Amino acid sequence: MIDQSVQGISLNLRELGGPDLRLEGGLGTCVRCVGLGGAADANAQPLVEVLAVGHGRQAANLRNTRTAIGSQLLYVRHAVTEDQRFHNVVIDQHDPVSGIEVRSTLRLSGDAAALRTWTTVRNAGVGPVHLQAVSSFVVGEPLGATELEQIDSIEGASDWIGESRWSTVPLRSQDGLVSLALDLHQHQDARGARTIVSQGAWSSGQRIPAGVIARRGSGPAMAWQVEHNGAWRVELGERLRSDDRSSLVLGLFGPTDADHAWLRTLEPGGSFTSVPVSVAFSNQGWVGAVAELTKHRRTLRDASRRPAVVFNDYMNTLMGDPTTEKLEPLIRSAASVGAEYFCIDAGWYDDGGDWWDSVGQWEPSTKRFPGRGLGSLLQQIREAGMVPGLWLEPEVVGIRSPIADQLPDDAFLQRRGVRIVEQGRYLLDMRSEDAVKHLDAVVDRMVDDLGVGYLKLDYNVTPGAGTDRAADSPGDGLLSHNRAHLAWIDGVRARHPHLVIENCASGAMRADYAMLARMDLQSTSDQQDPLRYPPIAAGALLSILPEQAANWAYPQPDMTEDELVFTMCTGLSGLLYLSGRLDEMDERQRALVREGVSLARRWADQLQQAVPIWPLGLPGWTDPWVAVGLRAATETLVAVWWRGDAHGEVVLDLPAGSIETAYPSSPAHPWHLTTDSDGRTRIRVLTHKPQARILRIAHNPLA
Repeated sequence: MIDQSVQGISLNLRELGGPDLRLEGGLGTCVRCVGLGGAADANAQPLVEVLAVGHGRQAANLRNTRTAIGSQLLYVRHAVTEDQRFHNVVIDQHDPVSGIEVRSTLRLSGDAAALRTWTTVRNAGVGPVHLQAVSSFVVGEPLGATELEQIDSIEGASDWIGESRWSTVPLRSQDGLVSLALDLHQHQDARGARTIVSQGAWSSGQRIPAGVIARRGSGPAMAWQVEHNGAWRVELGERLRSDDRSSLVLGLFGPTDADHAWLRTLEPGGSFTSVPVSVAFSNQGWVGAVAELTKHRRTLRDASRRPAVVFNDYMNTLMGDPTTEKLEPLIRSAASVGAEYFCIDAGWYDDGGDWWDSVGQWEPSTKRFPGRGLGSLLQQIREAGMVPGLWLEPEVVGIRSPIADQLPDDAFLQRRGVRIVEQGRYLLDMRSEDAVKHLDAVVDRMVDDLGVGYLKLDYNVTPGAGTDRAADSPGDGLLSHNRAHLAWIDGVRARHPHLVIENCASGAMRADYAMLARMDLQSTSDQQDPLRYPPIAAGALLSILPEQAANWAYPQPDMTEDELVFTMCTGLSGLLYLSGRLDEMDERQRALVREGVSLARRWADQLQQAVPIWPLGLPGWTDPWVAVGLRAATETLVAVWWRGDAHGEVVLDLPAGSIETAYPSSPAHPWHLTTDSDGRTRIRVLTHKPQARILRIAHNPLA
């Protein structure tokens, strides 16, 4: 025990190895969290906000900050403890009006200037309380006393095959928090806020559950992420300090009533815990904050397995049509270039040719694999020195599947007693014992009977707002389902600790750190056009660990050498995820693939330590030049793509050190690299066609 008090709290989290934040509160007041240099006065933002029916907001607004309960909370006690991995700050408060008791838990690892936090609400009153929103973390002036006019918000948008698109939005702008002269209108807060909201069970299907707020140019920055495999909301709002100066409020929430039809009733004695969130801080701008959050993400997961090169037969290759005849030459070719895992993707269970709405039994096809069957192919993969894997979309059952009739109705997500159907599929309710028992039997059969060591888990449809079966609201039913889904994954992990699990989710539609804390890798996109993939690969590293960001490389026999190198560089910009008709390539083409695989395998240990950099800034969707780097202790690898049809010259901000081309070793069209007088690197290409390179920078030990 480091500290315990019932008198009050005044704690600088930086002293515990955390971010530059201060907690202040005492008897008769609520606890407030502010950035260093910010003011924790009577007008400062409370640490916790709770919106509930019958209590509402303290002032009329459309936000979930400035709630009545949040403003009425009173400090009770706090404790700071330390275990082998974390410092834990626990703060208890209560609201004498509603009877609500609130516990805030802040966990700091010391490995990064970051914290992970969540809120537990307990009804200590005599009547029910109907929750509409519970904050996971709210902070006032997260960048200290920085004026709103100086702050940018970096926010991510996503769509299928258009993932990881980042925009930088000035907070004081037409689409942000315009100046309203609040001090002239006797109001402490604006009624609205800049909100970032994602709907349903695709946590990253519309907006990415991570972002950054940063002082423009350089200086303090805070990165944030919501660690939930479902719906969430982030608010950027304005609040006046006691001196009438505008300050920024950052609020992180899971599902809410207004956005997600979420309402939870707490009977006396009942409790609810919000979804966890994390924030990370740096004085080195937004790239520094992302680096701190990257290091923090590594504390959330088991990183005992070394990153490996996976070959998957789907992308631009078999496309869901695997057979013995097609797979056997691919297995030999994948092994010959150095792949360590071989995953047979969708279609391995299909006897009818139209499997989309008939999935659910997950039994190997006999027509696709005649004779000795699928098991023989998996054995061939093992004999070739690779670990076999299979694709699985566990949470769905096709409307034509026999399983749809074998499982009871309460095994499926429902609205008004009717099973939810999306694109010819029912969705399993993971709260159901029957659903879990069915899926456990499927996975155990695949691992124990077929000897599978790798699972690619997909999720191609989403149920919308949720389910109202056995729930206070559709949003609350979805939240309970989301949490039951995580518990199922935990059970699979416990029974099969050596199983490697990929989180696909229809090309990163559910890429969040509730899932990725449990998964080994994340497919970053389903994008099949190699020219459109670079901004996705470069952008993914803001929200996904480099060793988990599985970027597809799908070289083809009809590609030129430059085209083949281009797609390989995309894979090498994160975790190499390989596909392509290797079996139809000539030896020169396979040698280029083999060289890329060799680089990925040699760099695997450094990949687990690297933090991302963006030598050209965050990429735009149509930028002709795209670049992203992975900076480790002794060297940095930088992927640079030129997408052609533009000026074939660019200047990059790279770390100091000697530069060489790491891949390919003998390019068909060498690039001209020179150093400008300001130390930046200038690249000039000599052909108008798209090209890419992996550059290696050996760090100057004095830099």
